[in-house]
Amino acid sequence: MLDKVLNARSVAIIGASKNRTKRGFQAIKTLLDEKYEGEIYPVNPREETILGLPCYKSVRDIDDDVDLALITTPARTIPALLEDCGQKQVAGAVIIAGGFRELGEKGSALEQEVVETAQRVGVRLIGPNTSGMINLKSNMNLVGIKDAPKGAIALLCQSGNMALTLITEATIRKHEGFTYYIGVGNESDIKFHEYLEFFRNDPETRAILMYVEGMSEGRKFLQEAYKTSIEKPIILLKSGRSATGKKSAGSHTGSLAGINEVARPAFERAGIVVIENSDELFPVAETLSSQPPIKNQSVAILADGGGHATIGADLLSDYGISLPELTEKTKQRLREILPEAASVVNPVDVAGGTDSDPGVFADCAKIILKDPNVGGLLIVGLFGGYGIRFDKSLAFGEEEAAHRIGKMVKYRNKPIVVHSLYSSYDSHALKLLRHYDIPVHDSLDISCKCIASLCQYGEYLNAYHAKTNFIFNWRYKAKRRGEKIIQTALNEGRHVLLEHEAKQLIKLHGAPTSVGHVAETEDQAVEIANEINAPVVMKIVSPDILHKSDACGVRLNLKSEDEIRLSFQEIIKNAHNYKPGADIRGVLVAPMAAKGLEVIIGTKIDEQFGPVIMYGLGGIMVEIMKDVTFWVLPISHISAKKMIEDTRSSIILDGVRGQSGYDKRSLQRLLLMCSELIESYPEIEEMDLNPVILYDNGLDVVDARIILKKNPVCLIADE
Repeated sequence: MLDKVLNARSVAIIGASKNRTKRGFQAIKTLLDEKYEGEIYPVNPREETILGLPCYKSVRDIDDDVDLALITTPARTIPALLEDCGQKQVAGAVIIAGGFRELGEKGSALEQEVVETAQRVGVRLIGPNTSGMINLKSNMNLVGIKDAPKGAIALLCQSGNMALTLITEATIRKHEGFTYYIGVGNESDIKFHEYLEFFRNDPETRAILMYVEGMSEGRKFLQEAYKTSIEKPIILLKSGRSATGKKSAGSHTGSLAGINEVARPAFERAGIVVIENSDELFPVAETLSSQPPIKNQSVAILADGGGHATIGADLLSDYGISLPELTEKTKQRLREILPEAASVVNPVDVAGGTDSDPGVFADCAKIILKDPNVGGLLIVGLFGGYGIRFDKSLAFGEEEAAHRIGKMVKYRNKPIVVHSLYSSYDSHALKLLRHYDIPVHDSLDISCKCIASLCQYGEYLNAYHAKTNFIFNWRYKAKRRGEKIIQTALNEGRHVLLEHEAKQLIKLHGAPTSVGHVAETEDQAVEIANEINAPVVMKIVSPDILHKSDACGVRLNLKSEDEIRLSFQEIIKNAHNYKPGADIRGVLVAPMAAKGLEVIIGTKIDEQFGPVIMYGLGGIMVEIMKDVTFWVLPISHISAKKMIEDTRSSIILDGVRGQSGYDKRSLQRLLLMCSELIESYPEIEEMDLNPVILYDNGLDVVDARIILKKNPVCLIADE
């Protein structure tokens, strides 16, 4: 439970100081200035009083209970101070100091010591390397940012500057504010998912805003986000999107899995609204905290000019949002109050119909929101500035219209977002809209992003029942039909299954594949080919040669005995030249696959999220096109279908230029089989099925590569 930490009724400032430039002084002054509701205990063995408060030599000397300690001393002092906090039964500590794992091996060792000490003495840690935390409900400001606005958004942030940016933006906008700010820092003890659980249960928090650089327990975070997002929206900006994930010599899957490729679809599947641009972060959070989600993915635009209407329509179309056709009844009612030149299709352009009476805006909004095809309304243009642009006498009519528009959200349970050229002006009409929690922006792009986020969140809520909870029940999976194959490899000290072993394993679980047979001599190769009685492919079999093509260890479309004998000789010779002393087991002889569409399926263990699966265009095109998508395992039938649809090449599967389509059902079944396989065998580190050849009826796994963990551990079910 974090309640005693985040809602602390008493705070000890360890490292309290009389020096105005020190954090130990600023923290006490801020708590006093902002009238913190709890008790403040300065701790410094060299001082008697600070800012009129008695100073204690140690936290142990404080007579009363202490819920939270703010530690402002250098990193090297932290372990001993935590020992004192443990003896005092302090619930938590905020560690400001840097100098931990962000500085390398020595700092990592110190951070580990800090964490182990805290766990042993029972003190929960925020940080280290944090800017602090603020509880705006009790005025417990341990950051020093002055006049942070109160509101309904909880802020989790791994950057002090980003937090300052967001809090400053909220202060300037003078509308929505925060319940809490937590500087997560290095996340050494209290994790992101624990904060999510706390905020989900906080009645005053309506939305959770996050800036994330990295997280240590990504799967637990997804599991908690899945439970939280159904109740409260989560808005997240993940930095480091351009960083390439660690490349693996073992598989395409490992080399293609960058940070964003895995993280973004995982976050979105958990119901998180992912933001790409920092200037959209707070506006979207403000919108989702105050407006109902759009349930039918359909938005109407109400404009007083064609330019803004067209741009808005284009932007919403880019987000995949439909502008529905209005009913004839709606159009007729709009015609009755608008001039003949007005456009009553969606977008609705009033064409000057509001110039002399801004109240017509409210009339139009009421009519449009009543339309059953419309899920939300975007107002664009001059509203809020008629009294400024034309005549002061129009301001009263705008204010009356703002009152009416403001009440419509609650009455219709449909959101309204307003774009106004006069957002930064002193417009009483716009102030009234904000009073009714209607977002107002001077950027049309941001306004459209906000309305799109309402659609995204509404779509997630509609499909919540079909989403995965990200729980991997290793313990209960009984299908281990190929256990002997894996155990044989491990007994030999191998961490790579030979190709025929990998194919045997997936075939045992239902994957369509031609395993073939291993030939140790030319004669055996010819004999196997004769039994196949069709063109064959021959590949080197060696646990020391993972990439067979690199070793010139593959020959295709072989038909005659002479070709087979010569190919056997060349493959063995090339393998010895490629890696002298390699363990050569022979040559795999298998049927040559028919031509079709090549795709790739792979799995790997992601550092943040655990097992993930990849799907995309295969063969040599996987490295060229990189048309792949990554999803966190396990996946469902619906997830498998969505994975296929998420690739640019998905249109090819339906058939193009008169060609027949491909068997998507078999492909979905193979994706599900891979998910079940990884759930059945926690020993698997990576798996590549490349290429998988799709046909109009069925498919064939042509090549399979499975890499085992070097230290396999039987994992237990996620709690």
